[in-house]
Amino acid sequence: MPARIIFTEEFCQPENLYPFSLTRQIQDIRVGILTIREKWETVLGIPSFDKWEDDYKDHERSIRIDKHIGDDVFFMIHGNILPSPKLVKNIQRLQNGEFISVNGNAGIIFRFTKKEINEPHKIKVSKALTIRSEPKTIVFPWDIFYLNDYALRQDYKLLTRKRKSQTISKTNRITGKSNIFLEKGAVVENCCINATAGPVYIGKGAHIMDGSLICGPVSIGDGAVLKMGTKIYGATTIGPGCTVGGEIKNSVFFGYSNKAHDGYIGDSVIGEWCNLGAGTTNSNMKNNASPVRVWTSKGEQEAGQKCGMFMGDYSRTSINTSINTGTVIGVCCNVFGNGLTPKYVPSFSWGYDGVQRYDIEKAIADINNWKKLKNKSITKNEKKILKHIFENF
Repeated sequence: MPARIIFTEEFCQPENLYPFSLTRQIQDIRVGILTIREKWETVLGIPSFDKWEDDYKDHERSIRIDKHIGDDVFFMIHGNILPSPKLVKNIQRLQNGEFISVNGNAGIIFRFTKKEINEPHKIKVSKALTIRSEPKTIVFPWDIFYLNDYALRQDYKLLTRKRKSQTISKTNRITGKSNIFLEKGAVVENCCINATAGPVYIGKGAHIMDGSLICGPVSIGDGAVLKMGTKIYGATTIGPGCTVGGEIKNSVFFGYSNKAHDGYIGDSVIGEWCNLGAGTTNSNMKNNASPVRVWTSKGEQEAGQKCGMFMGDYSRTSINTSINTGTVIGVCCNVFGNGLTPKYVPSFSWGYDGVQRYDIEKAIADINNWKKLKNKSITKNEKKILKHIFENF
């Protein structure tokens, strides 16, 4: 019988993952090489869908859990959980109507068919499979870069198992060659790559320009570009279609974003379709070395001793922008002003003095202009989501 994954955000408190959960389901967050969705689809070898949550992010892939669901076997998985070999083995042991519980608490993964559906969005369960070790989960934005080292290593094993890397050009200086994997079409010349501390994965069609320095674990996504002399420290993910330069450390760029010039980004997460102006730099540690506190929907939370910034999708900075330690920048912001940024910049901010707001129609037109630079265009679903965020957040 065919099997499918259904992801759910219902019990994951997506509001804690602002601003990234505003424009995407949690399972579409990138950590490591792959998104959470891509990880599960790969390890289980089955396609995925999303539970209909009756909110503005529902789309054509969303499924209502009722008697019309079809005859497949379904695995409902919390969208913020990262797979592990042990967790996958336990999933494979499940029978219909059974679920995985952590230390006897509520279930995190359920196996069911339409026979187990009592009423819409309610599943009858008969038995719990209890596990003792807590799975790796993304709860707050800083978990993305804290777990990136783990996720990079897991994804590297998953994607390169029983496969052979493309040949690495002799113009490069390489240390730890067995821990480096180049996909087809990747161009890497006159660079220095050190993979002794962790693997280095370079995706299809990526271009690592002359003089770049990479120290693993690092992932450079499909079609991404590292400008000349770029310095990348682990654990860093440069998502597909990104163009980056300068110095980057322990950070995640989701995809199609630009940091094409000098400046430092560290211990940070950058959403999709962002652009950091030349010289943009973030602080990632307070001058007194005390824990960094970060704005969340539940008030300020401690995020550890090192924490840079969290930038939502479609946001941009002007040249030489100086970003404060532990700064949260919302969706579709145009960030400019004097001195350090405030610790929280609301979505659709124009500047960061709080006086003017980004006009929604101009914002959509500007996004489309940026997407055209990478041969893409804004979709109807993106427009719907952006208008909802504009009106409600």
